[in-house]
Amino acid sequence: MTTPVTITFADIDLDQIALATGRVAVFLPADGKLDLAARRVNRLTKGALARMVESGAVEKMKSGQVSTLNWPAGMAAKALDVVCLERNAKPDDARKAGAALGKAKGTDALTVLAGQVRRPADLAQGIALRAYEFTAHKTAEDKPGEGVSIMVSKPDETRTDAAPLLAVAEGVFFTRDLVAEPANHLTTTEFAARIDAMKSLGLKVTVLEEDKLEKLGMGCLLSVGLGSASPSKVAIMEWNGGTKGDAPLALIGKGVVFDTGGISLKPAAGMEDMTMDMGGAGVVAGVMRALALRKAKANVVGIVGLVENMPSERATRPGDVVTSMKGDTVEVINTDAEGRLVLSDIMWYAQETYKPAAMIDLATLTGAIIIGLGHEKAGVFSNNDDFCKSFLKAADTMGEGAWRMPLGQAYDDQLKSNIADMKNVGGKPAGSITAAQFLQRFVQDGTPWIHLDIAGVASVKTETAYAPKGATGWGVMALNQLVAQAYEPN
Repeated sequence: MTTPVTITFADIDLDQIALATGRVAVFLPADGKLDLAARRVNRLTKGALARMVESGAVEKMKSGQVSTLNWPAGMAAKALDVVCLERNAKPDDARKAGAALGKAKGTDALTVLAGQVRRPADLAQGIALRAYEFTAHKTAEDKPGEGVSIMVSKPDETRTDAAPLLAVAEGVFFTRDLVAEPANHLTTTEFAARIDAMKSLGLKVTVLEEDKLEKLGMGCLLSVGLGSASPSKVAIMEWNGGTKGDAPLALIGKGVVFDTGGISLKPAAGMEDMTMDMGGAGVVAGVMRALALRKAKANVVGIVGLVENMPSERATRPGDVVTSMKGDTVEVINTDAEGRLVLSDIMWYAQETYKPAAMIDLATLTGAIIIGLGHEKAGVFSNNDDFCKSFLKAADTMGEGAWRMPLGQAYDDQLKSNIADMKNVGGKPAGSITAAQFLQRFVQDGTPWIHLDIAGVASVKTETAYAPKGATGWGVMALNQLVAQAYEPN
């Protein structure tokens, strides 16, 4: 996988500032007051920072914004990055400031003079998150990126604070790599193998093959993969870091490694993007990696359905009726509405097997959610107000956009079928909502549940605050935060 940049923490050494190569970052609040390190930089550069403050340039900068002075006089560095950040900046502001530095860094070494930064651990996480590039299939030899040294007043304390945050960044990278991989490399078998390799982190991993899925009665999930030469699989990741016997939080992910639409074939234009249709499973895998790396004191199970939706003489046809693990029958109106079929069976399996305290499913499920919310926010559907509020709070804390959408009987009625218990689509109106209503039919009474439609946020065409264009890793930070705030002891 793509390895996050190496970040070290050291005591503030004013004499090293002049000698540092690559890039040096210094922080200024809006009032322009220079701390000890900034004063040394100002002296070395013959008053450049003071002139910048006097000009009003710093006052006009937004929080987290970087202004770069190239080849600063009196310093060995090739660039001096001046960051506007208040001393008491909130964690999200510190992360975004770090992300701005991570973007500017490139492959250069970076020395960060963070003595006055109140939350240097969050700053470090931001640097790590943004200093990402997926190069697995580029043949040109890339120069390995230099590391980051952050000078702080209490390096040991900051190192301890940063460790779990950098573990989460690694989980985000794992998700981004999975979402970015082309489908001829990330087959269902390869995806399962990458999950299985996380046994080394302390996760218990089980992979269910097609014969086992048939015995369990997962007719909905298996129907999706019938047209593909790649075998359908279900991968289960268990992290038991909490009290023994406590019911786990269940995370459920759609893992369609490529989606042609099946017999209901998608248009050719843009189909190459369907390598990201396993985004929900990618997020679940990334969260489980993060939890294991930071040794979370919680019980969490992640279950992903790994399939490929292809047309062939064996593929499911529109009009076919399939039977779910629950026992309900589904009339398949559109084979391109396959993600809900995958999720329905593994949601039911999770509840039957683990009796979870709560359940969250994630999927790049509908184009309709992009029409409604664009690429700024994921759609959130839930049967439990308190549980939903907890997630929305976690997402807001981590700066990951999410918006609650409605559910209701009128939407559910759109799924009525003349020949089966339900249809897999409810027509064009409210497409993301009827998809959620379909999933809710597989939520057992008393199980708090959230459905996250991440079709608009899993992979984007423009850069975000924390990621370059492409796979974002959206959801890993929010779900990790939810586990920390709601399922781990304070």
